[in-house]
Amino acid sequence: MFRNIYGKDESRNEVDILENGKNSCAAFISWILLAVELIKRPHATVQGTERDLSESGWYEIKECRPGAILFWETLPGASPLLGKFEAGHRHIGFYIGNDEAISNDSKKTGFPRKHHYTYDGTRKIEKILWHPQLDE
Repeated sequence: MFRNIYGKDESRNEVDILENGKNSCAAFISWILLAVELIKRPHATVQGTERDLSESGWYEIKECRPGAILFWETLPGASPLLGKFEAGHRHIGFYIGNDEAISNDSKKTGFPRKHHYTYDGTRKIEKILWHPQLDE
């Protein structure tokens, strides 16, 4: 799941915009949040997911809490994490506690994986979001 979404490029050729999981972080997060009714629809991009989160009652907090949504700093378009689309790479995941997060693995497998929440200090967190229903 969360590995492929097909669209048409400017030449009308079919392309997998998630590149077999390489760019699947927003799809992974948004489908899970949709399943628990904390957003309105699934998304293929971090930008679309972030907009839906805001419209669905998520708000920014200062400290990580289990269940919070993390947004990591944007990497430049020439990043080796990116595939052929080479746009600035935003990344999103869940904070799960004990300095750990779960997000899509862009580098190797294309599947979600657990990792240090700052990638062992190599990637800054830009934003942390929380939803009031997580307090219940």
